[in-house]
Amino acid sequence: PPAPLPGGPEPAPAAPQITAAPQARPDQRTQEPPAAVPARRQESPPPVLRPSSAAVPVREQQQSVPPQGPVGWAQQVHQLAAGEPGPWKPPPADDFFAMAAQAQGRPAPLGRRLGARLIDWAVLGTAVGAVAAPLWDKSVDHIDAKVERARQSGQTVTVWLLDGTTGMYLGIVLAVLLVGGVLYEALPTALWGSTLGKKLFGVRVLDIESHDKASFGTALRRWLVNAVLGVLGIGVLNVLWCLFDRPWRQCWHDKAARTFVASAKG
Repeated sequence: PPAPLPGGPEPAPAAPQITAAPQARPDQRTQEPPAAVPARRQESPPPVLRPSSAAVPVREQQQSVPPQGPVGWAQQVHQLAAGEPGPWKPPPADDFFAMAAQAQGRPAPLGRRLGARLIDWAVLGTAVGAVAAPLWDKSVDHIDAKVERARQSGQTVTVWLLDGTTGMYLGIVLAVLLVGGVLYEALPTALWGSTLGKKLFGVRVLDIESHDKASFGTALRRWLVNAVLGVLGIGVLNVLWCLFDRPWRQCWHDKAARTFVASAKG
């Protein structure tokens, strides 16, 4: 400010200057500053490593190098652990070894099958006969008593051989036959593929598709068909059917169960 003159009045103080702040426009008030970009987005992507044509796996390098000299024991063990073929291990898709593995699935000779069947019939028949013999005597006594009462009555009476008493005896015999067949035929066939007779003559029952032991359901169906045909009186024809069947030499119960009798000794 100017200096005061001598003897004159003092100058009035200067009024303060008020500067108006610039007003922001409405669009600028609501606009927020842009968020900071994360640092990881600004980072450059990692370089892509491309395999070089000169890089070869170690295993391929070992296979490409021709063997020099005889293969040592340590190298043979390493190849065996790695699953590589060797002179001791045949190729997995070799047809010769596949046929040799299924050689046990050839149909058994008919003579051995007949011998095994006779033994099985004898064993099972002995067990059933031990129960049926006393019941047979009781049935005969029961029928004789009915005939005697009819004679004493002096009337014409029809005497039925099969009634409640004899029917019960027959049911007991059939139940013993069924249970004995399950325990002697079906169960051993499912567990070991053979019964006592088949074991002695070196034959066994196999599934026709898998050439493996039959399941319990299959063995049970095989035995039931065989037993029913025997009760109906055509069991002999069922057994003789294998003489004409080709190529698996199946009987009717084998066809029903999709099994065949194979040689256990190859």
